[in-house]
Amino acid sequence: MNPTMKTADGRSVLRFERRLRHPVEKVWRALTDPAHLAHWFPSEVEEIELRLGGKIRFKQEFPELPLGTGEITELDPPHVLAFTWYEDPLRWELRPDGEGCLLVFTHTFADRPMAGSFAAGWDACLASLDSALAGAPTPPVPEDYAARHDAYAEAFGLDEGDLIEDAGGWTIRFERNVPHPIEKVWPALAGSGAVTGGTPPPGAVADPVAPGEVTEVVAPELLEYAWPSGGNALGRVRWELTGGHPAGTRVVLTHTGPAEERGRCAAALAAWHLRLRSLADRLRDAERPGPGEDAGELERRYAARVAAR
Repeated sequence: MNPTMKTADGRSVLRFERRLRHPVEKVWRALTDPAHLAHWFPSEVEEIELRLGGKIRFKQEFPELPLGTGEITELDPPHVLAFTWYEDPLRWELRPDGEGCLLVFTHTFADRPMAGSFAAGWDACLASLDSALAGAPTPPVPEDYAARHDAYAEAFGLDEGDLIEDAGGWTIRFERNVPHPIEKVWPALAGSGAVTGGTPPPGAVADPVAPGEVTEVVAPELLEYAWPSGGNALGRVRWELTGGHPAGTRVVLTHTGPAEERGRCAAALAAWHLRLRSLADRLRDAERPGPGEDAGELERRYAARVAAR
């Protein structure tokens, strides 16, 4: 069963269900014994105090992340285990189901753009859990991990753009995580010839947003250019990349304009939606059919949202 996502108290909650062909007691050991966790959990568990309020110590695997410690927040052996993992609540519930059991797992987190990474990652972890329970070798990271990541991003609406308005005008904003290092994302976006005062690279522009000259470049993190082309600029298009973490690269795109140009927002939202989708496709060396009616449908959907504001 594919994961589902909902929002609760301002945070995102991923929920997985898996039917396992193993009794509750056996799966419980896989959830609570560090020797068993080593075969499938994403962080190596060095120590676990199996009591309410007990501490969990995770091995330091990535220097850019804080030292991993957790705390057991719910415990009902052998059915319920909940603990924090890098401050995110994880909850595991085991329900008897014939000769096996039903595993219900939830992950609650604040960083919504990470949902695609979390969903694809837990998918792989749960597959490893199933293999470990069967005594089979832990499977490697799936070759289609990036495709799964992007499919979840689209299914959860993480590819949708927002329109923010105030007295000074409007800002279109997209924020998306892509499962690739910044060293790969920047060339796909900006090429190698982006310079201040020059023409924006093709990977960073989208019809019908007519680009002006480049106003700022800080490779591989920032590209900004004026909008529209010719005459006085009405706004800016700004790409910001943040890399250096295991999940890949965070991409933030903003496009600003004055209130009197609000009528262009729906078309711009649709265009940027497709540009970011195209970027994700190119990063994983995939192609899909041209926009066709999809572009028109996107614009109609965004137009309805803009009109409803």
